[in-house]
Amino acid sequence: MTNARVLKLVLGVASALLALVAAFAITSLVLIIAGDPVGEVWKTILRFPEPRNRANIINNATVLYLSGLAVAVGFRMNLFNIGVDGQYRIAAFTAAVVAGEGWLPGYLNTALAVLAAILVGAAWAGIAGILRATRGVSEVISTIMLNFIATSIVAYLLREVAVREKGSNNIGTKIIPEGSRIPSFSIGDGPGTEVYGFVFIAILAGFLFWFVLNRTRFGFDLRATGQSQTAAVASGISVKRMTVIAMLISGGIAGLVGLPILFGDAYSYGSTFQSGLGFAGIAIALLGRNNPIGIALGALLFAFLDEQSNPLQILVGVAPEIVAITQGVIVLTVVISYELVRRYGVRLEQREVARALARPTDKTEEVPA
Repeated sequence: MTNARVLKLVLGVASALLALVAAFAITSLVLIIAGDPVGEVWKTILRFPEPRNRANIINNATVLYLSGLAVAVGFRMNLFNIGVDGQYRIAAFTAAVVAGEGWLPGYLNTALAVLAAILVGAAWAGIAGILRATRGVSEVISTIMLNFIATSIVAYLLREVAVREKGSNNIGTKIIPEGSRIPSFSIGDGPGTEVYGFVFIAILAGFLFWFVLNRTRFGFDLRATGQSQTAAVASGISVKRMTVIAMLISGGIAGLVGLPILFGDAYSYGSTFQSGLGFAGIAIALLGRNNPIGIALGALLFAFLDEQSNPLQILVGVAPEIVAITQGVIVLTVVISYELVRRYGVRLEQREVARALARPTDKTEEVPA
């Protein structure tokens, strides 16, 4: 490993640690101002989780990881896909309808539903990509609007195809056949220790994300376009084409976000299906610096904080919303610390270049006779 890569790795770790320390300090200050027991709060949050809690953390992190990957694809292209929430909703609903019909046997039915979710998520994000490429419409505005449209469409269609549960006001799609469900595996004894089998698909998605962006010509073109559109055009890259493709890929990954829950727990899409997963992905992508390993660590951190905050009100008498404050502060401090560390790294490089230029050379020029 070269000195430049070592320096980059050290600075990256330093910025993450700086952000966590700052978030810890600021959250502690909020607790002190509110008159809450700081030590007891952190003791409860940072305690080692039980097997049931560990399973919940992994399951929640799997969903958050896919959401972070979807956002990260856009970030690499300098696009802000804020519409992951709508994309995963309409994709998960589509997958639930397709899987619930059971048109194919067993896991062929599962594969068909997953493919349908990817295609629908990609198509929904592609609308924003086309508007950006052809009309110059900001993807931030268009994806926000598409979130509201997707939510309304799903709510309307759900009423059209839903099966109402007896004795309940909840409505949902048909239950996915047992042979089309993705089995979970247990990490402990007793109930509640099952981990979604979809976690392996999430890991595969992370590997493909890394491989395509770092080991293929397409990934190079995407990153080059995101860093400088002018240089990309000079190199013969079609910026409009890359914009649309990047949004399609981002939406396709977003289509996977709700599937761990759908195929591993809920087995249908209903009015109580988990929401808000897309917006969490934005914070996690920022925290992980658009790197699949960094995103995984960020997803695990957020999932850990969410899970460990549940007993706060019962054991300590503190509202669990303090964790939301911590998560928000982490994102804010991450952005600031990354910028501070980046500027420090630039100064180090400038000093190294200056020393190299000032260093006397051992070679002397020979003057021809």
